Amino acid sequence: MKRSLRAQRMQPSATLSLVNKAKALKMEGKKVISFAAGEPDFGSPQAACDAALEAIRSQQTHYTPVAGIPELREAIRDYYRSRMGLDYPVSQITVGSGGKPLLYEAIQVVVDPGDEVLLFTPAWVSYVEQIRLAEGKEVLVDTMSTNLVPTRESVMRALTPNTKGMIINTPCNPTGAVWDQDVLSMLAQVARERDLWIIFDEMYERLVYRGAKHVNILQVAPDLADRTLIVNGASKAYAMTGWRIGYALGPSQWIGDVNALQGHLLSNASSIAQWAALGAIRDGDEAVESMRRAFEARRDRMVELLNGMPHVSFHVPQGAFYVFLDISKSPLPDDQAFSARLLDEKWVAAVPGSSFFAPGYIRLSYSNSMEEIEEGMSRLKDFLSSL
Repeated sequence: MKRSLRAQRMQPSATLSLVNKAKALKMEGKKVISFAAGEPDFGSPQAACDAALEAIRSQQTHYTPVAGIPELREAIRDYYRSRMGLDYPVSQITVGSGGKPLLYEAIQVVVDPGDEVLLFTPAWVSYVEQIRLAEGKEVLVDTMSTNLVPTRESVMRALTPNTKGMIINTPCNPTGAVWDQDVLSMLAQVARERDLWIIFDEMYERLVYRGAKHVNILQVAPDLADRTLIVNGASKAYAMTGWRIGYALGPSQWIGDVNALQGHLLSNASSIAQWAALGAIRDGDEAVESMRRAFEARRDRMVELLNGMPHVSFHVPQGAFYVFLDISKSPLPDDQAFSARLLDEKWVAAVPGSSFFAPGYIRLSYSNSMEEIEEGMSRLKDFLSSL
């Protein structure tokens, strides 16, 4: 069978591959501790589960509107109005089967062959593949040398006549960096000057910690609403990764095109999952805050333990649930070899930084129990000491 050039160019998700390998080793009886997964280890809020059960009992098991059930879209509208002061009509909100498909659809309907899209690295693994699937070209703007935030100078150097848009992710996967209003104002000004669209991925916006505050770019640049698509979802905030519910808010034409594409691809997100997400948004805040406090405590403990290890350094994350660890000065600076040996020798899974366009780093997730963090960091220290 002939494979398309598109399929041949596409790279599988490195994070999912590593998570699957760690799970396979666990099934073999190995005592694996995985810091690879990008999902909370908490259960979904009871409000979500109750709403799902009620939806099943009441036979809410059929197709929904492509854009999602009106009740959920209204709840998303109210959420953004109350939390961020942004006022969207329901017609400019759509629901999808997770943030990832919505990002794919959003890119497909604005990127033509040869269009260039700015990405700020380290960057989540799927952005590049999705841009390439649209036959666009990623242009990487490195932030590692500027404290994990872009500078105007680095952004301007990356621009060409083919630059059409930028993808902004804050809080950031994989670094945990949270960009403040000054950084976002700078990026907004570039977008104005060069007539760029913006995809604003704020999937981790509920998970920020002491001293940090999440800011939506439209809170500092409301005039860019006609060229900005916001992507969010239930996965991270409400520990609902398996339910597969994401949502997007944006200009009427962009949302309309996403809905048209989604109608051909997916029809609609799971009806039961949509009702569950509605329950979470309406009544899940207490569960979200409890989870956020637990993540903050885990972050603090992981940071404390990492501070005592040889050969490594890192920026203290302000949000999400990742530490991006610099191993470039260790005796084993190759991040892929480092991750492979760490898993084989110590049964500890960590994602290589090369997957995020940052060789010489590994990503450690602290979406684990405190006991696993203690044991996993002990194994990592032993491994580093043995190199």
